[in-house]
Amino acid sequence: MSLPYPAKNPGIVRHARGENIWLRAEGSDEQVELSKLSPQVLNYEVLESEAAVGRAMFEEIEKAAQARGGDITIIILGGRGAQALHRLLGEKARSSELDDLLARLTVFTQDALAPMRMNNSFSFVRDFERLLGDAFFKKIKSFNSMRTEASDLENALVEYLEKLTAGPVDICFLGLGPEANAASHLAYIKPGSGATAADLGGVIPISPSILEHHITKFKAGGVLMNEADELECRRATHILTLGPAALLRAKRIVQSIVDADTAPAKVASFERLVKTDISNDPAQRGRQLDDNPGLWIRLHSNVRSLILPDVLTAVN
Repeated sequence: MSLPYPAKNPGIVRHARGENIWLRAEGSDEQVELSKLSPQVLNYEVLESEAAVGRAMFEEIEKAAQARGGDITIIILGGRGAQALHRLLGEKARSSELDDLLARLTVFTQDALAPMRMNNSFSFVRDFERLLGDAFFKKIKSFNSMRTEASDLENALVEYLEKLTAGPVDICFLGLGPEANAASHLAYIKPGSGATAADLGGVIPISPSILEHHITKFKAGGVLMNEADELECRRATHILTLGPAALLRAKRIVQSIVDADTAPAKVASFERLVKTDISNDPAQRGRQLDDNPGLWIRLHSNVRSLILPDVLTAVN
C-alpha cells in the first residue's frame, strides 16, 4: 500500500517492500509506467582508455549545452567510473574556458550511504570536492547532494526528490555495480529491493556486497582515507538512492565502465546485462528487473554506453 507523505510533501507517497522504503509521485502506477517502456539493445562503444571515456563524457555535456539555451542539469556518477570526467572538469574550471557553461550547470548526485558525515572521506560529496576542485563549485549554478547527516533521512530524501523533479534532467551519468550471480545495480538499486518503474527514490538497508563494493572502489580511486572514516562508513545502515523513475526521466543516459581491472565481477555482470532477453510479459519483466536492476538502463531509448576493452572478455 502507498501512503501519503506528511502534508508539507503532498506530491510524494511512500510504500514499503519488506524493509525497503520507496518514494513515488502521488497517483503514479508502477504497471502503467512499466508499460510505457520498451526494451532496447545496448549498443556499447569500446574506447582505448579511461581518459578517453572521460573526454567522451565531457563532450556529452558540451553537446547538451550547445543544443539549447538555459540551464543544463546533470546527475553525476560517484566512484571511479567518472573520475576522469571530474578531473577534466576540475582542470577546465581553473581557467575561464568553461565559465559560460558552468554558470548554467545544475548538478545532482544519485546515491549515498547513511547515516554518515558529509565530510567523511568515503562520502561521494567529499570525493567530488577532491576531484572537481574549488573553482568548479564556485562557478556552477548549483550543486545538490543527499543529506546523509539528516535526523530524518526519509524526509530529507523526499525534499531532495522534489527538487530534482522540479525540472528536466539533460544527462544522467551511470555506472554498473556488480552483484551476486552476475546481476548488477544502477545507482544503488540492489537486487530484490522491490524498486519499480514508478519509484523516484528509496531508503533501503545496506547489503554487505554493496558496502564492500563502495569501500573498494573508493580505495582503488585513490581516496585519502583514515581509519575513523572507514569505521564510520562500515557502520552505515542504509542507502539513499535514486529509483528507476528518476533515472529514466533523464533525456539521455551515459554509462561508463572503466574499472573491471579492480572490480572483475563487472565482466560477467556486463555480459548478463547485454545478453539478457527482456520479457514482454509485464509480470515476468518486473521480476527480471528486480532480480537484476542493471537492466533498467535497457528500458531507456537514448543511451550511450562507454566501456574499456577488458570488459569484453566474456561478451565476445
